[in-house]
Amino acid sequence: MINGSDPFELASLIVAHDESNAFEAVVPPIVQTSLFTFPSYDEMVSAYRGEIVRPIYTRGLNPTVRAFEDMLAKLEGGEDAMGFASGMAAISSTVLSFVEPGDRIVAVKHVYPDAFRLFGTILKRMKIEVTYVDGRDEEEVARALPGAKLFYMESPTSWVMDAHDVGALAALAKRHGIVSMIDNSWASPVFQRPLTLGVDLVLHSASKYLGGHSDVVAGVVTGSKELIARIRAEAYPYLGGKLSPFDAWLLVRGLRTLPIRMKAHEASGLEIARRLQALDIVESVQHPALANRLPPGLTGTSGLFSFVFREGIDIRAFADTLDLFKLGVSWGGHESLIVPGQVVLQQKAQPNSAHAFGIHPRSVRLHVGLEGTEALWSDLEAAIAAASQD
Repeated sequence: MINGSDPFELASLIVAHDESNAFEAVVPPIVQTSLFTFPSYDEMVSAYRGEIVRPIYTRGLNPTVRAFEDMLAKLEGGEDAMGFASGMAAISSTVLSFVEPGDRIVAVKHVYPDAFRLFGTILKRMKIEVTYVDGRDEEEVARALPGAKLFYMESPTSWVMDAHDVGALAALAKRHGIVSMIDNSWASPVFQRPLTLGVDLVLHSASKYLGGHSDVVAGVVTGSKELIARIRAEAYPYLGGKLSPFDAWLLVRGLRTLPIRMKAHEASGLEIARRLQALDIVESVQHPALANRLPPGLTGTSGLFSFVFREGIDIRAFADTLDLFKLGVSWGGHESLIVPGQVVLQQKAQPNSAHAFGIHPRSVRLHVGLEGTEALWSDLEAAIAAASQD
């Protein structure tokens, strides 16, 4: 039984050669077609009636996309999964499948900024209320849940890295009959498997660690057959955020090395976080492993964290001096990246709230890639020295 405690045990689910591939190929083929034909009128009728499950049109079902969905469902311990053209396509289709005008959502604070903006724009126009809670405070969550239709989680959160007891929060939602979902992009199924903790649906920006090579934009949701079927029937066909066969093929490629990559990101990221924490010029480092303990269910950490500089560092000069760390959004690929909080807080997209995102104006978010710990630390040290205003 795969329990998620050993990333290399998980690898057996995704590295094993599937002899059902055409020509027994080690890599599954890309089925690059927009539609599929039928040998008979009766079979076409059966497919339209849902009596048989087979591809009709790639916006609905495609063999390459299905290969990725099956792999991800196995990794997360789900019964089924659905791929999307982006993480936001996965979030929007999933959320809109479970709420109607007048409903209320409870969401943890500091969620992914574009999820926050979705809730504050489109859902607001639909008269759907969103109540934000501190996911670390189970009593606050318990008070907010009664009467809600949906509980939206993210742990750890993607800027301040708040880590929650996901199993305890899922149990609170279940007590009130509320559908729970979580963005698991930060930890990946290597270090956290929320379905095994009682969460109903797990979302990923597959552009991040699942893809792992910064060459694909995609999303995915996994859970029970019943809940995935509801998303497939009620929102997915009409919002049109389908995953392309080529992107699905890239994701299958990325999943093959996910456990090994995550261990490398974890080791290098944690070492750099500890070294930053030891610097006088750094006010705080927001990394879950630097707390007293990881919450139940979170068995490891990724390469994404943030820290806050004290006065005395010119953040613009720091950013422009870096060599290996590049200025860039997103994360989860092989490359190391930084995003200064000052930049994000100037974004024109609305609603935009430093309080909602938890972004300190002197913070810097790092993604520690695979270039090597010592090389990356030397890059940071040189940039800090060059940006010092003393």
